[in-house]
Amino acid sequence: MPNTQDNLKEAFAGESQANRKYLAFAQQAEKDGFANVARLFRTAAEAETIHALAHFNAMGAVGTTAENLQTAVDGETYEYTEMYPPMVAQAEKEGHKAKRMFNFAVKAEAVHAKLYAQALEAVKQGKDLDVGEIYLCPVCGHVEYGQAPDSCPICGAKAAKFVQV
Repeated sequence: MPNTQDNLKEAFAGESQANRKYLAFAQQAEKDGFANVARLFRTAAEAETIHALAHFNAMGAVGTTAENLQTAVDGETYEYTEMYPPMVAQAEKEGHKAKRMFNFAVKAEAVHAKLYAQALEAVKQGKDLDVGEIYLCPVCGHVEYGQAPDSCPICGAKAAKFVQV
């Protein structure tokens, strides 16, 4: 029988997935010309985020910034070294279109781990990152400090596509 901690983990996962799912549904509703349906999906997605964050906090999963950065380094490292490589291989074996995004994710997660490690070192010294602007490639998830590259080193998207976060 699950205990409350198990229930919190399951609830966090479910609410987190609902958030992302509803955002995807909102994008489709916008494409289909249903602006208010899209707004409803986005609003519900934010409600799911409220639930997810409350569950996550109740689990005691948020630590100090240094602890959180180490957790992020560990998670991203797991994703690019252990989680995604067999997924890439399976998708390639099946000729599935998921191989493209899996390959992007392997490379982007390695960058994320590196950036989190840099942030962790700064925090350990009592400093914030000194990075200027932060840019995100909306195609593959690559992150750049300072300015967007002429083209994404992972997927080739042009600088104009990058979004400043």
